[in-house]
Amino acid sequence: MPAEWAPQSAVMLTWPHRGTDWLEVLAEVEPVFQTIARATLRFQHLVISCEDAERAAGLRQELNDYAEAEGLPGRALVVTAPADDTWARDHGPIAVQGPEGLALVDFRFNAWGGKFPYAKDNALNSVLAERGCFGETPLIPVDFILEGGALESDGAGTLLTTSECLLTPTRNPSFDRTDIEQKLAETLGIERVLWLNHGYLAGDDTDSHIDTLARFCAPDHIAYVRCDQPEDEHFAALQAMKEELQQFRQADGSPYALTALPWPDPVYGEDGERLPATYANFLIINGAVLLPVYDVPQDSEAIRIMRALFPDREIVPIQCRPLVAQHGSLHCVTMQLPAGVVQP
Repeated sequence: MPAEWAPQSAVMLTWPHRGTDWLEVLAEVEPVFQTIARATLRFQHLVISCEDAERAAGLRQELNDYAEAEGLPGRALVVTAPADDTWARDHGPIAVQGPEGLALVDFRFNAWGGKFPYAKDNALNSVLAERGCFGETPLIPVDFILEGGALESDGAGTLLTTSECLLTPTRNPSFDRTDIEQKLAETLGIERVLWLNHGYLAGDDTDSHIDTLARFCAPDHIAYVRCDQPEDEHFAALQAMKEELQQFRQADGSPYALTALPWPDPVYGEDGERLPATYANFLIINGAVLLPVYDVPQDSEAIRIMRALFPDREIVPIQCRPLVAQHGSLHCVTMQLPAGVVQP
């Protein structure tokens, strides 16, 4: 499984539509998707699925006209396809590089343990493959429930994940930790699994996906969410997570470099529920990092830290407060596809 910083051909988006939970806030959330799409086109292609055929045609015209007018390298491949929701990170395919070349692994998706409808999302990768979105890259179905947001690869055989997510019985109830490690080895070429047993964010529906908590920035460097407010409900769990990260070792036995990300002021929904705003939910693409921000004072510090972590990439802040209202953020709605997969 490549690291996210490996060369990419495209970013996959599943566009919100009236049949999703975004119905009442489409006017607020579509501009966020537009911003992500336009930022991506500055560096690479897009693969967009949209259930609304009329909207799909409009997007194809709008985005490609924009890219051509601006002289951008990316183009948008837009197809009409049914979807339950927009979380491409979790229902999208997982890339692997093997002896015979690239392949895309299509794990089963059950909406984080059956929390929401998922039949359309579970079938989406097959629909996209049939319509040529992945070119000649084979799509390999695997009868195992797994979401991309649960996986952080260093590109060299080490995976970072959380036991809270992968061991939740509503996903693969007959698999214990050893069974899961074997499945990850067989399907993704994983040689070592680093299990975080602590860490969570209030309002998270995913059972503590790793991409909300801790991320590889390089093979020897992990950025993580730190809460430095003892009165906050997250303090104890995230402190324990930090201590676990400090104990992790690279394959050669050396410790990881660790960088703490800022703790944003609480973001609440209209019902008063705390939402899982996190700067760990960034997306690495060719030449850039798309960073979610939330219109809080800590945004500027997050941008500064990301510039230090990725000095050779442009940091592109994207206002994601409308996304987090549905309990996800920027990385959650995107899935990168490796170089050689998409050629619009």
